Amino acid sequence: MFYLIYSLIFLSLSNPVFGHGGGLNSDGCHNDGKTGNYHCHRGPKTKQRSLPKQETLTGIPKVTDGDTIRIGNIRIRLHGIDAPEAKQTCIAGNKKWRCGWEATNALANIVGKHWVTCIKRDVDRYRRVVAVCRAGPIDLNAWMVSNGWAVAYRKYSMNYVRDEAGAKAGRKGMWRGEFMMPWDWRKKY
Repeated sequence: MFYLIYSLIFLSLSNPVFGHGGGLNSDGCHNDGKTGNYHCHRGPKTKQRSLPKQETLTGIPKVTDGDTIRIGNIRIRLHGIDAPEAKQTCIAGNKKWRCGWEATNALANIVGKHWVTCIKRDVDRYRRVVAVCRAGPIDLNAWMVSNGWAVAYRKYSMNYVRDEAGAKAGRKGMWRGEFMMPWDWRKKY
């Protein structure tokens, strides 16, 4: 009987190994006291909140477009890349195709239902967190550019120029035909 009671007490004390207790804010997010990271468990319930001063944000994202995701109620712009806008079209084989829609789907497909970890680099003028994000071992920023679904945003970073050159040489994604750079498309439309 002693061993049974001892085992039950031991199992109840070891519960934090399998998860962690409450402390969630209204967006389902909280700080991890041990690592200092900030992560979310469920979607938003309230109005837009700013990211605390932590540098890392983790959660299951919702894809907004080819270079923007949301974790909880926090909008995250992928650093150093620019994807075609959702309504943007490209030309391949003398036919228009919805490259912006396909770029959004490419990001959604690679993310799936996986947890994403984003390391904050900045905050843009639209109050989005600008970050480098990973889904497991995959650098999402680099993956989007190297597969031709985004271009290196040289105005802000040179980090993905090599990835872009590989996509262009391999005629991947948008590079299989003609397209207007996303920043030019936004100015025109």
